[in-house]
Amino acid sequence: MARMGISHYIKDIGRGKDGARALGRAQAADLMGLILDQQVSDLELGAFCLAMRIKGETAEEMAGFLDATHARLHKVHTGQAPTVVLPSYNGARKLPVLTALLALLLARDGVAVVVHGTATEDKRVSSQAVLSELGICASDSSPEVKAGEVVFVPTGALNPGLERLLSVRRVVGLRNPGHSLVKLMNPFASDKALVVSSYTHPEYLQSMSATFALTGQHALLLRGTEGEPVADARRTPAMDVFNQGQTRRVQNPQEGALAQVPDLPGTDAVATAAYIQRVLRGELPVPQPITLQVQHILREVKP
Repeated sequence: MARMGISHYIKDIGRGKDGARALGRAQAADLMGLILDQQVSDLELGAFCLAMRIKGETAEEMAGFLDATHARLHKVHTGQAPTVVLPSYNGARKLPVLTALLALLLARDGVAVVVHGTATEDKRVSSQAVLSELGICASDSSPEVKAGEVVFVPTGALNPGLERLLSVRRVVGLRNPGHSLVKLMNPFASDKALVVSSYTHPEYLQSMSATFALTGQHALLLRGTEGEPVADARRTPAMDVFNQGQTRRVQNPQEGALAQVPDLPGTDAVATAAYIQRVLRGELPVPQPITLQVQHILREVKP
């Protein structure tokens, strides 16, 4: 198949911070569709990533990117079980990555949980590594997920073009719209699934909130642990729920000095998995911020 190219879009978005023009939702969907269908050269893909990094994404553009993505994902299927999506792309650097603990606590309450991700940095411990230590291996396709089950799906199994977009970071060292896109998307065939998403910097709180509101998705957004979708085990963050264009603050941030800091393991996958097993067996308490997060999620998916 002949490559169609995206040079006409790069001319609009690549004119610098002040001269660039934002794309409409339909234009953004067409552009991302060409990228996900791998109809663009490596040079064009790099130019797109750098141009968007300088310009920044609007909510309309991210909504269009999501439209194209949802139309091309190899969807995950489930029955009537309540479903939750945990995008896991940041991994652990300073703190243990406890996304797997959140997933298993939800599954214990009868939720069907999909964790999806791919490693974008070699120096961080991934949720995939922790899940593997817990006996949950990556699926090589988009599976059917049952109630009470946790499945890890690599990004490439959902859409190879999306994994290619994320891999640009390994070459240029900078994030691109794909890194926000994967935290916003719903890989389930059902639009009732709750996407539990996280941000790292305040500007992404604003942009992700605007996109969730514009697209009407069902989501819970918080400042997670190092960008992972799990609450910091030491201090409860603010949590907002989005549903059909409406926004609700369901958890206020914890203020003041910490009365007690939980005893957490090291960041390596083996130690993290061992800690999670002890928590699940009741030998160690579930950190209070994660307990609160689980409660808010269950209220959304099991009203």
